[in-house]
Amino acid sequence: MQSNPGADGFFGEYGGQFLPQPIKVILNQLAATFEASIQDPAFVREFESYLKDYSGRPTPLYFCRNLTSQLGGAKIYLKREDLNHLGAHKINNTIGQILLAKRMGKKRIIAETGAGQHGVATSATAALMGMECTIYMGAEDMKRQRHNVFRMEMLGARVVPAMSGQQTLKEAVDEAIAAWVGDIDNSFYLLGSAVGPHPYPTMVKYFQSVISKEAREQILEKEGRLPDYLVACVGGGSNAIGMFAEFIKDEKVKLHGVEPSGRSMNLGDHAASLTTGTPGILHGFNSYMIKDHEGGPGPVYSIAAGLDYPSVGPEHSFLKDMGRAQYFTASDQDAVNAFFALSRTEGIVPALESAHAVAHAMNLAPTLGREEIIVVNLSGRGDKDVAQMEEMLANGTIVQPEG
Repeated sequence: MQSNPGADGFFGEYGGQFLPQPIKVILNQLAATFEASIQDPAFVREFESYLKDYSGRPTPLYFCRNLTSQLGGAKIYLKREDLNHLGAHKINNTIGQILLAKRMGKKRIIAETGAGQHGVATSATAALMGMECTIYMGAEDMKRQRHNVFRMEMLGARVVPAMSGQQTLKEAVDEAIAAWVGDIDNSFYLLGSAVGPHPYPTMVKYFQSVISKEAREQILEKEGRLPDYLVACVGGGSNAIGMFAEFIKDEKVKLHGVEPSGRSMNLGDHAASLTTGTPGILHGFNSYMIKDHEGGPGPVYSIAAGLDYPSVGPEHSFLKDMGRAQYFTASDQDAVNAFFALSRTEGIVPALESAHAVAHAMNLAPTLGREEIIVVNLSGRGDKDVAQMEEMLANGTIVQPEG
């Protein structure tokens, strides 16, 4: 099975460009530049050289010997995207898109960020390429991720708080798009997840597919066969689609995405778009979406700032409907338990986003045989979450697991 979009940017019924015609013209110029660039050996070499020499790829595939032994059942491997420069998978995409911006002659980069990892990666690559950079971030997320706000500012970016609505990722996207549209001739919108209008989901998948290309080679070298399960957290879905990309055609490999069920499955307490949503249009594309009682984007929440988005990448919606991928949930407390479990067994502190995937793998492994293999995409490291975790433990919002 393949899930490449048509020329109109649709994965089945999902995706597209639901935007005014003048913006479609700009997006189609971007699509043409992207398609020409990835066929240009010079562009591909430059992109791959930055991944290697700037970001530090390839990232390792690590066998969790202690956690596997403790849980029993399947072997658990981690694809260590947390070891990328700046601590997450986001830089794979920012390098690629900023090289496109240079090709298009753009001078200013505009981006949104949730947990701050995309913002930090964008700020760093803009500094590297000598470009002006403005990052929009929800005011609530800025409180939770103050460390990353300071990192962006250190790297020369201007960080603008999104003050509307819930003051989280959706609002950051709203305000970033408005700023881009207001300066569309000079600015490049560097979108961080596999969402948005065509060609962004396709571009992000291409730049993030390096994760699964490496993981495929690495697991074949270590185990002599493909894994039985791939597991990745899903907010907008960039790390998950990057992890799934090279395995979609291998139907014996089960693809598991993990969404945040937050505090409860009541509206406003979670961000499980694929689990509870229905198709709808947000930010110029059609996909599963959490809706309020009027049919608009509903309120969302997650302990992980990078997962609280009311929709999801259109390819994930297509994979769900086709039955090629399955999507599960993990609660705040599940993620906290996994955060501490991985820290204490392997000495690896995961991002709270990634901890949702680890939590699912921890539940799955004991139900499987010892010969089976799970590969988890550890999309980011948890340095950014330590202060938030400490505060939440102190005020009793979450409970620290025993052990």
